[in-house]
Amino acid sequence: MWKQVITFAAISVGISASIALGLILSQRPVTDLPEGPMSFGDVATAPRLASAQLVKDTARDGATLTAWHVPARVENAPLLVLVHGSGWHGSQFDQLASQLDGIAEVLAVNLRGHFNGPGTRGDVDYLGQLEDDLADVIKARRQDGQKVVLAGHSSGGGLVVRFAGGAHRDLIDAAVLMAPFLKYNAPTTRENSGGWAHVLTRRVIGLSMLNMARINVLDHLTVIQFAMPAEIRNGPKGHEATLAYSWRLNQSFAPRADYLADVAKLPDFLLLVGSEDESFVAEGYEPLMTEVTQNGTYVVVDGANHLGVVHADETVARLRGFLENVR
Repeated sequence: MWKQVITFAAISVGISASIALGLILSQRPVTDLPEGPMSFGDVATAPRLASAQLVKDTARDGATLTAWHVPARVENAPLLVLVHGSGWHGSQFDQLASQLDGIAEVLAVNLRGHFNGPGTRGDVDYLGQLEDDLADVIKARRQDGQKVVLAGHSSGGGLVVRFAGGAHRDLIDAAVLMAPFLKYNAPTTRENSGGWAHVLTRRVIGLSMLNMARINVLDHLTVIQFAMPAEIRNGPKGHEATLAYSWRLNQSFAPRADYLADVAKLPDFLLLVGSEDESFVAEGYEPLMTEVTQNGTYVVVDGANHLGVVHADETVARLRGFLENVR
């Protein structure tokens, strides 16, 4: 009897694995991805604050983690850890850091797998490594008694939500979400993030099947590409862009499948999204997230688009007020 059960289980696993491999092998990254709707002009050209310094900390695996650091000029200032969105790096927050100068100690991280970050571009070593890296940076930089605010834009906002729902949640006191990615199937997400993301769907399905069977040997494969504007790809900063993510990096950069469970564990947070956001439905966040938490303040920034919301005047004003209350 047991032999029959084991044989049946082995055959079932074999069939599932064969289907999964077929799906994975049937799709490859494209080489002629059209441009998406995003304009990275302000992000790529903003001048860096003179007081910003590139600092280094050591991750638990020995890798060197880097971040742009702006010291506080007031007592009891919180540590504001900024997490960039997909495809770029910590310099996304150059303009915002200059607008917040003096109100907080600012740390704009360069995530693993991105420009100025450790590891293979577009990949991590294991699922959840980005959370571990953020935890290591916070532990290295937080002063005794200092409050920590974890803030992220787009996919970076999704990583903040994931962090809040994970093992390191107690390291943060508050959060800021700027046009956060909650999940591909969340009612706040436009199709393909408004044209920014090209998802290799068959690969995603196949790798999901393998991971359900605890088979991880192909998790390094590319599953998503980004429609980076040609002006960036072909310009002097083209080498700073990360154009594709592996399965394990993409999974690590977003809330878990039950994203509302991660949302429910957020500490007090401020959510900001532009009324003209190309990737997400601005009015969709509050009714969705208030189903599971009352810890949030929701602001739709009039006239701001997806990237512009980061340094919009209203964003800066709201963020300054939020940080003052965290001390």
